[in-house]
Amino acid sequence: MTIVLWDWLEFAVRWVHVITGIAWIGSSFYFIALDLGLRKADHLPEGVGGEAWQVHGGGFYRMQKYLVAPAEMPSHLTWFKWESYATWLSGFALLAIVYYLGAELYLIDRSVLDVPVWGAVVISLVGLLAGWVVYDLLCRSGLGENDNALFAVLFVFVVAAGWGFTQVFSGRGAFVHSGALIATIMTANVFFVIIPNQKIVVADLIAGRAPDPKLGSQAKQRSLHNNYLTLPVLFLMISSHYPLAFATRWNWVIAALVLLIGAIIRHFFNSMHAGKGKPWWTWGLAAALFAVIVWLSTFFDDRPDAEEASMAGPDAVAVASPAFEEARDVVLTRCSMCHAREPLWAGLAVAPKGVLLEEDADIVRQAHAIDLQAVRSRAMPPGNITEITAEERQVLAVWLAAAGQ
Repeated sequence: MTIVLWDWLEFAVRWVHVITGIAWIGSSFYFIALDLGLRKADHLPEGVGGEAWQVHGGGFYRMQKYLVAPAEMPSHLTWFKWESYATWLSGFALLAIVYYLGAELYLIDRSVLDVPVWGAVVISLVGLLAGWVVYDLLCRSGLGENDNALFAVLFVFVVAAGWGFTQVFSGRGAFVHSGALIATIMTANVFFVIIPNQKIVVADLIAGRAPDPKLGSQAKQRSLHNNYLTLPVLFLMISSHYPLAFATRWNWVIAALVLLIGAIIRHFFNSMHAGKGKPWWTWGLAAALFAVIVWLSTFFDDRPDAEEASMAGPDAVAVASPAFEEARDVVLTRCSMCHAREPLWAGLAVAPKGVLLEEDADIVRQAHAIDLQAVRSRAMPPGNITEITAEERQVLAVWLAAAGQ
C-alpha cells in the first residue's frame, strides 16, 4: 500500500507542476505580447508609453502601460507571482521525489561518475544554487548594459552548465538538471528582482516619491530573459520521454541547439507582436537546427555496427531469428527484474510504463522500445543500474538487424 500511495503522490505533484507551469507560461507569454503590442497615441495620459486594444470573450479591453508608474497608487492592483513560485516549488518537489529518492535509477550513472546518492544530491543542489548566482552576477555586471552581449554570454554559460551536468549525472539526470537550472533562474528572477523592484515602486508611490526608472528596466530585462528561456525549458522537462535526446553521445550539444531553437521561435512571435513583421526565415532555421539534432542523435555509444543495426523494425522481429536466444538472455538478465508482472526491484509496484519483458512474446512486442532505449541510446537500464555491457548492447543490435532481413 505504501508503494501505491507514493506513486500517487508523485502523480499528484506532477499534475500540480504541469497546471502551475501552464498558468505561469500563459501569463508570461501574454504580458510579453501585450508589452510588444503597445502603440503610442497623442491622447494618452502623461507617463503612459502606449496602449493596446484587445478583444476576448465577447468584450473589448483597453490596456495602457505606464513607463514607470502612475501618479497615484491604484486602489486595486493584481500581482502575478504565485504562478512562478508554485511552478518552481512543485518542480523541486518532483525533482526530490523522482531524482533524489530514485537517484540510483534516474540520476546516477556509475559509468559517468561513481558517486553516492547523497553526493549526487549535493552536486544537484550546489549546481542549481551556483547557476543562479553566476547568472545574477553576469546580469549585474557591465554586460547588463548590453543586451546582445549579455545574451551571448548567458548562452555560453547555460551550455557549459549543461555539459557539466553530463559529466556527473546520467543523460536523463543531466537534461532534467539543465531544465531545472533554467527554471531556477526564471523563478529567482521573479522572486529576487522583478517583484522586489515592483514593490519598491509601489512603496515610492505610496510615500509620494518619484520611482527610479532603472527598477523597471531591470525587471523588464529579467522578464525578457524568462520569455526566451521558456520554450527550451519545456523541451528539457519533457525530454525524459525521448532517449534519443538525452541518452546519446552528443546530448549536451542537442540541449544547446534546443536553446537556440527556442530563442529563434520566440523572436518570430516577439517580432510579430511588436508589429515588426513576421520573420518566416526563423521557422526554416529552426527546422534546420532540429534536423541537426536528429542527425546528432544517430551517433550511438558502444555500437560498432550502428548503421547496420538501425535498419531493424519492430514488425519484422521474430522469435525465429537466429540471434534471438542471445538477445533474450540479455533482456532477462538486465531488464526483466523491473519489467515483470511482479517486479523484483524494491519500490516498484508495477512494471515501469506497463512494459513487460518476461516472455518471448513480450520481448518481440517491445522490440522497438528496446531498440530506442537500450541500443540506439543508453537510456535503459536507467543509470545502467544492472551494468549492461557494450557487448550485450551489441547482441541486441545484431538481433534487431538480423530480424529485419
